[in-house]
Amino acid sequence: MKTKAIRIYGKGDLRLDEFELPAIKNDEILAHVICDSICMSSYKAAKQGTDHKRIPNDIADKPTMIGHEFSGEIVEVGVKWKHQFKPGMKFSIQPAINYPGGPVGILSAPGYSYRFIGGDATYIIIPNEVMAQNCLLPFTGKGFYPAALAEPLSCVIGAMHANYHITPGSYVHQMEIAEGGNMAILAGVGPMGLAAINYAIHRKDRKPAMIVVTDIDQTRLDRAASLFSPKEAAKNGIELKYFNTQNLNNPAKGLLDLTDGKGYNDVFVFAPVPSVIEQGDAILSFDGCLNFFAGPSDPNFKASFNFYSVHYNFTHIVGTSGGNNNDMEEALEMMSKGLDPAGLVTHIGGLDAVIETTLHLPEIPGGKKLIYTNKSIKLTAIQEFAEKGKTNPFFAELDRLVKKNNGLWNLEAEKYLLENASEI
Repeated sequence: MKTKAIRIYGKGDLRLDEFELPAIKNDEILAHVICDSICMSSYKAAKQGTDHKRIPNDIADKPTMIGHEFSGEIVEVGVKWKHQFKPGMKFSIQPAINYPGGPVGILSAPGYSYRFIGGDATYIIIPNEVMAQNCLLPFTGKGFYPAALAEPLSCVIGAMHANYHITPGSYVHQMEIAEGGNMAILAGVGPMGLAAINYAIHRKDRKPAMIVVTDIDQTRLDRAASLFSPKEAAKNGIELKYFNTQNLNNPAKGLLDLTDGKGYNDVFVFAPVPSVIEQGDAILSFDGCLNFFAGPSDPNFKASFNFYSVHYNFTHIVGTSGGNNNDMEEALEMMSKGLDPAGLVTHIGGLDAVIETTLHLPEIPGGKKLIYTNKSIKLTAIQEFAEKGKTNPFFAELDRLVKKNNGLWNLEAEKYLLENASEI
């Protein structure tokens, strides 16, 4: 089986290759990738090359596939897994497989560490360790892009499950966000912040009383409010507020005023900026938990923290990176029941757009860049469909289909793209 894939050979060295996959072994699965969502983690891996903890040292000779937020269909199943998986099944993958026998040990992950599995490819071989760790996850919902976005959603699910609170005098950590508490999502209107808002206002088992989402860009805040409105949140008993901190002399005071000075039980920081972390620290309530979600590139990244409050107000900090299997399964279940992550998607592209997009991801505005790996499409913002549609009927129809859905990517648009876009 021939495949086309984006592979990494070194720092900043990504190539679109076509090559023959080996025949699958009895404990492997051959799969057809349909779409992949490009993650900032892939940008970091591309920039760092072998300095990245998940990238093997021999990629110059044995390049690995990139892309780890993907979905597709199973094509062929090795005999070991025939009892569990069948050709034609749709799937997503939990890339954080935590398998010590991988190419770089326990940090090995599809999309970083393996020669024959990554999301930016047409066909892949899923190795035994993925199934052995229960990280090949069936998807029974409609379409493919929701399953590709299950991994980023699982990361914010994991973050909220990882927060904890205590009862004074007890040494028991009560895991989870505070029921009926105040939540702040700082720098929260990027792709992952939007995923956090979407999850927080729609989950049924536990919810805050108030969520405040901040940013310094009013246009981005307005877009977030149009996707996840205070009115929609109110239907689930949550007061949702969007708050621009750009022109405030004291943003922390402004945020505290929204809580009548009580502070926030749960604070999530979605930008690796010291001032944002310190702002989050300053607004914590008694027993408040700050979750530093945004992974920095600098191994010496630091910010100050108020240890007076740690001692006397029981404030604390956690950091999360990725979700586990349970988080992925929760994400897929919510999507199968109708949770739509389309609000995260701002750009569409084909496999031939991956290299340029990945290497310049921080410079490209908007949210998630969704790649249809069997297609040839220049990376295009959804808001550019109308202009391109003036001379290109393909984009004219995509524009019509997204406008039917409040300007958002959707299953009908995906189906049209898969049936009509040029093959790679």
